[in-house]
Amino acid sequence: MKCPYCGHLDSKVVDSRPAEDGTSIRRRRECLECHKRFTTFEIMESLPVMVVKKDGSRQSFDRSKVLGGMLRACEKRPVSFSTLEKIAEEIEQTLQNEMDREVPSAKIGEMVMDRLKGVDEVAYVRFASVYRQFKDISTFMSELNKLLQEK
Repeated sequence: MKCPYCGHLDSKVVDSRPAEDGTSIRRRRECLECHKRFTTFEIMESLPVMVVKKDGSRQSFDRSKVLGGMLRACEKRPVSFSTLEKIAEEIEQTLQNEMDREVPSAKIGEMVMDRLKGVDEVAYVRFASVYRQFKDISTFMSELNKLLQEK
């Protein structure tokens, strides 16, 4: 493992334990050259999930895109970053566990909205307004009315 401080290629593992999420291993390493310590995470390699966009194009699933969309929806809202990270990880794990290697982007959007609805309703409406491309105030109001009826 290359040292982030001096670039030396050899290091030793000082401590190893499961990470908080249980899906990776956290390792504390010490560079054999400069003796500084750093942390690495080891995760299981998995087959890529391809996202099929509305225009038919395909690209690899990117958890950071899901997280970025939720961050924009939760801007100035009392939702912690760790909560959003956990949602993004859950969505990625759900997609990995399914046997489909290609997933429509619409399905991912619905998964995000389902989870945001339980976390912050304002963030849910913000995300839905962009995701569902509300054209006018009536479509916006119908979504709000559906949300109110579910309570």
